[in-house]
Amino acid sequence: MSETLSTDHAGRTLQGTSEAGDARTASPASPRPARRRAGRARLRLEILLLAGPAVIVFLAFVIFPVILAAYYGFFRWKGYGAPTDFIGLTNYKLILADPQFHQVLYHNLFIVVLSLIIQGPIAVALALLLNQKIRGRSVIRVLIFVPYVISEVIVGTGWSLMLQDSGAVNDLLQHIGLGALKASWLSDPHIALWTLMGIISWKYIGFAVILMLAGLQSIPEELFEAAAIDGASYWQIQRRITLPLLGPTIRIWAFLSIIGSLQLFDLVYIIWGQYVASTAGTSTMATYMVQEGRGAGNYGYGNAVAVVMFLISLIIALIYQRFVLRRDMQGAVTEGRK
Repeated sequence: MSETLSTDHAGRTLQGTSEAGDARTASPASPRPARRRAGRARLRLEILLLAGPAVIVFLAFVIFPVILAAYYGFFRWKGYGAPTDFIGLTNYKLILADPQFHQVLYHNLFIVVLSLIIQGPIAVALALLLNQKIRGRSVIRVLIFVPYVISEVIVGTGWSLMLQDSGAVNDLLQHIGLGALKASWLSDPHIALWTLMGIISWKYIGFAVILMLAGLQSIPEELFEAAAIDGASYWQIQRRITLPLLGPTIRIWAFLSIIGSLQLFDLVYIIWGQYVASTAGTSTMATYMVQEGRGAGNYGYGNAVAVVMFLISLIIALIYQRFVLRRDMQGAVTEGRK
């Protein structure tokens, strides 16, 4: 009798324990979907609050002006009132058939190629030098970077004064006995474009050097030490270790340099002006847009030029990302998924 009671009591106790355990197991399962939905909603709200202002600014100051320019490009418009003289693709046909536009496009491509050829190797060499433990390297870094932070107006005005026929550069050449090298740096069509390249390289080389230095800082020192222990020379280390690991930084800098060269305007406009630039052989697509658009009072044509510039830059950027930056971008996506 006592055994039966004890057994029954134990059975009820186990059953009660089992039911309590089932209740504890089942109770938190029901609100899980609700918590997940609340978490997703909170995440979407955070993304909206953080990215929303940037998206609004991008749409208002980038996408909307491009759409508006494309719309005005279909009209013969003088810049005042609503455009009413619809001419379809005439402006775009005139641009693509204009020999002057072909010339300024060549100037932009020339600047793109020379910027990569001149600035890239010099920036890598200076970065390797300034990455060494030498006295005064902080001061040298600052001096190299200073031209980049100086306003384009100041740079253009200063160089235009120094490079005049009676300017400081020709006077210096005369005083040091190199008077035969005096030239019309700004007005001679044969050397004006090279003068522009010298000014651009002086102005923007600091930005490239800072990027290369940042890339060098991310390379572990253990790799250089191990290579030195294995007997590798300094140049072998740079060729086999530094340059391959610096590749992503070089490719990003090259992308920024290409886009900037295609949109070059301020230095050319300040030093030469829109009309002198066309005769000196330094005009670009941007100065052509100002000259043929605002200067000629044909704002519809100028908007069409802006759209063509945008499409050329977009196509080159997409091609570069597809064939050059694809490996770097895939690596970033893989790391993000991990």
